[in-house]
Amino acid sequence: MNGIVPAPIAALPWRVIFVLFGLATFGTLVLYSAAGGSLSPWAGNHFLRFCVLMTMAVAMSRLPLDFWKKITFPLYLILLVMLVAVELIGFAGGGSQRWINLGIITFQPSELMKPTVVLVTAWFFDRLPPSKITGWDAIWPVAIMLVVPSILVIIQPDFDAALAYIFCAAVVGFLAGWPLIYFIGGGVAVAVLAPLVFFFGLRPYQQDRVLIFLNPEKDPLGAGYHITQSKIAIGSGGVFGKGFGNGTQSHLDYLPEGHTDFIFATMAEEWGLLGGLIIIGFYVLLMRWGLKVAMESTNRYGQLVAGGLTCTIFFYIMVNLLMVVGFAPVAGLPLPFISHGGSSMLTMMICVGIIMSIERHPGRRAFS
Repeated sequence: MNGIVPAPIAALPWRVIFVLFGLATFGTLVLYSAAGGSLSPWAGNHFLRFCVLMTMAVAMSRLPLDFWKKITFPLYLILLVMLVAVELIGFAGGGSQRWINLGIITFQPSELMKPTVVLVTAWFFDRLPPSKITGWDAIWPVAIMLVVPSILVIIQPDFDAALAYIFCAAVVGFLAGWPLIYFIGGGVAVAVLAPLVFFFGLRPYQQDRVLIFLNPEKDPLGAGYHITQSKIAIGSGGVFGKGFGNGTQSHLDYLPEGHTDFIFATMAEEWGLLGGLIIIGFYVLLMRWGLKVAMESTNRYGQLVAGGLTCTIFFYIMVNLLMVVGFAPVAGLPLPFISHGGSSMLTMMICVGIIMSIERHPGRRAFS
């Protein structure tokens, strides 16, 4: 920049900022169309929220890696208390009690727990001697740290969050060096426990979600309605789409949750396969950046956190895209930076901000 641009501004990770800006702008356009050509109630709030949280992420990037390790366990305990508070003073929405209203903001503690699970699991493995990574001492503490928040969110009920916690912890364990036999054993345990969870742990509407995704046409006006309409919207878009503002599934209210969980279907109807590939291309660039930060960090804690948070974002993307095309049961996970929703975007921006911090301080010794 040779002095034309101030050094602090030039030092910002502009490539990833532009990628996120592209995703948020695309999401704003889709939300604008979904509202019938209006900035309210979704598009304007979505873009304003993105700008505020992007600023927060950039501010977070200036914090050293020492800071994140220092606050990891206290933050984990605070969120556990908040998850308990959800059961006591939280309010319900959409059939689940997941939100806390603090007056100036309403948020889901279960969302904030997702990146925190990555932080606390990485914190544990960073303190664990490498010689013990294949022993029992590398398993039971992680299991305890997972079981407590998982039980609290299942009570809400929010099985999606519990699965996200397990996925995040498993990724960090894999990066830390857990042997493959642990994952094989975990897969066998899931296969054994899945029927018990299905029949005795899931509510009827949740059981319908699991069964209907294999054959949504069996009940197209009931449990299969969401995915059936999503497939119609995506299929009708073709290669180039019907054109901006010309979608019918969302405009005529055939597509439920077209501004949140099923926003990809809303987009695909108007922008077609081309629009879908553009979004996926942006996500590929984002994932590439996060994994590159993890590989270039010279600090074990930084490596585990950057890799785990990148995979946390990937979990949202993977589940949402599989869901809208009928390859996974309907889940309440929005599409990152595209869907309307404050708690989910806050979670994603926290992930991005911490990864930026690790990129900015790749070789600093973590707090111990």
